[in-house]
Amino acid sequence: MSRKTLPVALIQERNHGDAQANLAVIDARVEEAAGRGAKLVLLQELHNGPYFCQHECVDEFDLAETIPGPSTEHLGKLAKRHGVVLVSSLFEKRAAGLYHNTAVVFDADGSTAGKYRKMHIPDDPGFYEKFYFTPGDMGFEPIDTSVGRLGVLVCWDQWYPEAARLMALAGAELLLYPTAIGWDPDDEQAEKDRQRDAWILSHRGHAVANGLPVLSCNRVGHEASPTGASGIDFWGHSHVLGPQGELLAQAGTDATVLMAEVDMQRSEHVRRIWPFLRDRRIDAYGDLTLRYRD
Repeated sequence: MSRKTLPVALIQERNHGDAQANLAVIDARVEEAAGRGAKLVLLQELHNGPYFCQHECVDEFDLAETIPGPSTEHLGKLAKRHGVVLVSSLFEKRAAGLYHNTAVVFDADGSTAGKYRKMHIPDDPGFYEKFYFTPGDMGFEPIDTSVGRLGVLVCWDQWYPEAARLMALAGAELLLYPTAIGWDPDDEQAEKDRQRDAWILSHRGHAVANGLPVLSCNRVGHEASPTGASGIDFWGHSHVLGPQGELLAQAGTDATVLMAEVDMQRSEHVRRIWPFLRDRRIDAYGDLTLRYRD
């Protein structure tokens, strides 16, 4: 392994009940990842509990915590114990009535390197996030760590090429997506396959268009709906891509620690042969700030 190769781990897990139980599993998984050489560990979206956004209920706000708070203290110590950069995903209580879906990055010394508040908030059957989360107000700013400059985005952000591009333009060396995505168990298999394949293709597109590695960590397992609906089958398939969209590693549908080695020098080579940033017509893109051109 060269010094420019970054060993990464994605912790693909199911919900184990509550924050205490989930954090105990995360502790064991991070220890395993570090033991296998990982220097960067990515967790899934809202890893402390169930995906509660399947319904709208004010009681679910009790799951939120301040940042800093109990979970950030726990995860910071975990990162320091194993000497890894750790990317987490938490339900943040910023103030009474003001909540965010927030990724917090811990450096290998346990310090908080930075955070990112999810910018794109969905509102779809089974994914009622607008009820809970205020859109982020921190912009698309990479987070500097001891292993590189991380462009951290969260789940629904992954469908927006603008978000990936802005992270790239700000100097991100990697794009990372903590994710909670799945399908309706009642859908036909062909529709399920189309959804999963589109999700992976969107990430491959971000990698290619920006010449950057992409890491996406999803959860797994069936989570029942509190409303009696069919619930969600989280499809896993966490993956690591190189800067030409090449698949470096991919998980299946089981809980696992997905390992990969990312060549941190390869983006420079790819951007020399595919100079997309050079050829952008920034003088002609003004209409991107419009909702739609009528």
